[in-house]
Amino acid sequence: MSIPTKAAPTRAAILLPWEHGGRRNGPREAEARLAEAIGLAASIGLVIAHDEIVQLRAHRPATLFGEGQVSRIAESIAEAEIDVAVVDSVLSPVQQRNLERAWKCKVIDRTGLILDIFGERARTAEGVLQVELAHLAYQRSRLVRSWTHLERQRGGFGFLGGPGETQIEADRRLITDRIARLRRELDEVRRTRALHRAARNRVPYPVIALVGYTNAGKSTLFNALTGATVHAQDQLFATLDPTMRLIVLPSGRHAILSDTVGFISDLPTELVAAFRATLEEVAAADIILHVRDCAHPDSAAQRADVISVLDGMARSGMIDEGWSSRCIEVMNKIDLLDPATADLPGPAAIAVSALSGENLETLRAAIDARLAGAMQVATYWLAHADGAALAWLYRHGEVLSRADGEESIAIEVRLRPEDRARFERDHEAALHAPSP
Repeated sequence: MSIPTKAAPTRAAILLPWEHGGRRNGPREAEARLAEAIGLAASIGLVIAHDEIVQLRAHRPATLFGEGQVSRIAESIAEAEIDVAVVDSVLSPVQQRNLERAWKCKVIDRTGLILDIFGERARTAEGVLQVELAHLAYQRSRLVRSWTHLERQRGGFGFLGGPGETQIEADRRLITDRIARLRRELDEVRRTRALHRAARNRVPYPVIALVGYTNAGKSTLFNALTGATVHAQDQLFATLDPTMRLIVLPSGRHAILSDTVGFISDLPTELVAAFRATLEEVAAADIILHVRDCAHPDSAAQRADVISVLDGMARSGMIDEGWSSRCIEVMNKIDLLDPATADLPGPAAIAVSALSGENLETLRAAIDARLAGAMQVATYWLAHADGAALAWLYRHGEVLSRADGEESIAIEVRLRPEDRARFERDHEAALHAPSP
C-alpha cells in the first residue's frame, strides 16, 4: 500500500511595479507596499521564493513591464522554480496572458490574490455567496477578453489552481446566469438581515463598529472588550464576516460591538460592492472606532486608505456625510512601541494595547461619554405597580436619580432620543407629575 505524498508547497514570486514619484503609488513607501504583498501571499500558504521592486519608466499596454525587465524576470523565475508570479498591481487580461507566456508560469494580479484570500476565509453563507459573486465578475472579464480555449481558463473560483474544470468557466452566458442567481440569493439574505436589524432596533442598543486597515488588531480589541473568542491572529484578512457581541460600559449601559473586515489599499471594486454586510454595520453604527496599528511604519498611509474608503461610501450614499463626527481614533499596539522614541497620538486619539489591556478602561469610558453626549435627560413619574416600565428604563437608560414617593416613583434618566420617543409613546401617563 502506497503512502500518499504531501503536495509540494506552491513557490511564488512577488513583483511590485513601482513608478518613482508616480501618482498611482500614493503616499506609501515601496518597501512597505512590497512587505504587505508578501504578507498577503504568505497568508494563503504560498512560499515566497523571490520578491523585488521593479522600477517602471512607463506602463506598457502589452506587458506592463519593459521588454528587458520581462526577460530578466523570466530568468529569475526559471532559476527560482516559481509556480505562480504575483504582480502587485492591476493587470489587464492581455497583460496577464502575455506575462504567462513569457514567464511560463501562472500569473495573478493584486485583485486575483485578494479574491483568493477572501475565498479561503469566508465562513458564513452570505460571505461565501459574496466571494463567489466577486470571483465570477472578475473571471467574466478574463474569459471574454483574453482566453479562447478551455485549457487556458481559470478553473473554479480561485486563480492558483490548474486549467478549467467545467464548461461554466468557458461559457459567458452560463457565468452571467450564475451571477444573476447569486444576486437573487444575496438579495434574500440581505432582506433577512434587514429584518434582524429591525428586530434589534425594537430592543435598541447603540452599535459600535470597529473599522481599520487589515491586521490593525481589530479582532484582538474586539475580544478584549467583549470577552469573546473571535478568531484573531497576526495575519492579513484573518476576519471576513461581521461578528457582533454585547458589551457593558462603565455606566452600566449596554451596547453592541461589531467586528468587521479589514480595509486595504487598492481594495478590488468587486469586493467593495460584495461585502455590503460589513459596510452596512458601519453605516448603522452610533460610534465608529477606527483602529490603527500605531507601530506600523506605514500607519499614516493606512489611515488615509481607510478614510478614503469611508469617504467613498459617503459619496455613494452608503453612510452619511458626517460619519467622521461619530468616529473615535484608536491607536492600537502601543506595547510594540519604544517609549523613548514613540510618537504617541494627540488628545483626539486614544492609545491602547488590545493584547496587554493597557488603557482599555480609558477607551470604554470614552465610548460611554460619547454615547452619553448624544442622549437626552428626562423625568418620569411611574406608578409603584408599573415595575415593567421601571425595569425598561434601567435596562435602556442611565438612571440619574430616583425618589420613591407615596403616590409614585419620580425617576430622572438619560436616554437615547429613539428610546425616549418609544417610552413616551408607550407610557404617556408617566410624562405628567401626579396631583398633590
